[in-house]
Amino acid sequence: MTNASPVAPAVAPDERRIAAWRLLAGNPVTLASAVVLALTVVVALLGPLLAPYGVNTIDVPDALQPPSAQHWFGTDDLGRDVLSRVLIATRASLLVAVASVAFALLVGVLVGVVAGYAGGWVDTVLMRANDVLFAFPVLLLALAIVAILGPGVPTTMLAIGVVYTPIFARVARGSTLGVRVEPFVQASRTMGTGHGYIMARHILPNIAGPIIVQTSLSLAFAILSEAALSFLGLGIQPPEPSWGRMLFDAQGFLDMAWWLSVFPGAAIFVTVLAFNLVGDGLRDVLDPKQRTMLEARRRR
Repeated sequence: MTNASPVAPAVAPDERRIAAWRLLAGNPVTLASAVVLALTVVVALLGPLLAPYGVNTIDVPDALQPPSAQHWFGTDDLGRDVLSRVLIATRASLLVAVASVAFALLVGVLVGVVAGYAGGWVDTVLMRANDVLFAFPVLLLALAIVAILGPGVPTTMLAIGVVYTPIFARVARGSTLGVRVEPFVQASRTMGTGHGYIMARHILPNIAGPIIVQTSLSLAFAILSEAALSFLGLGIQPPEPSWGRMLFDAQGFLDMAWWLSVFPGAAIFVTVLAFNLVGDGLRDVLDPKQRTMLEARRRR
């Protein structure tokens, strides 16, 4: 009588999820970046309460004052407190980034999942249309949309959302092509389960990892895109402040008031870097290959 070789017990999904969270919690860089983003969200929500002065309170005799105990970030050419404007501008910059990426996420994932699941002529038509949008440089396409529809917050959201939609569509389609051939998807189709139910119940949960990582990275680039459009005068319009608009206003005073560009530029840099680092950390725990390498490194 031969003894059967022992078989390692399968790891339950809950256990895998717990292990992934432990790996994420054990990454100090990702945790620090997540804390920075959490503080940024708090500032966006409580900006008017945290600002020591009104966002458009003009005090001409105090114009272009360097950082001091009274004005920590100095004042601009109209005597407005730069710290107050940076804090309140956080809401506008984050709002545009989140709204535009949410639009790109919903539309792009829907197009990508349908194209990857259906295949055939549906895939060809949707992806060729997607390739047309993808062929345009991101900023150039956004500039064209804003130039046609006019500057403003809603137009900026729409423009950034449109230019990032093809990226989500490609990520979703590529992941769907790998999942749709899995046995559980084929079994559901054989049993006559509706296509909508299969895509919602089986496809979407299994492609969530790449979509989450792409969302984090797209938020970082959306903030840069908003800042670029506002810097060119086509994004958020005065008197509402934004980080990009503050850089535009500061360009005439670079030689005499360095603080006008340093502080909004630092806000953009720190926020974008935090989103990118969180995206890297999520990729490490959501990608099976990366997670296996990370777990092996931790064990060693």
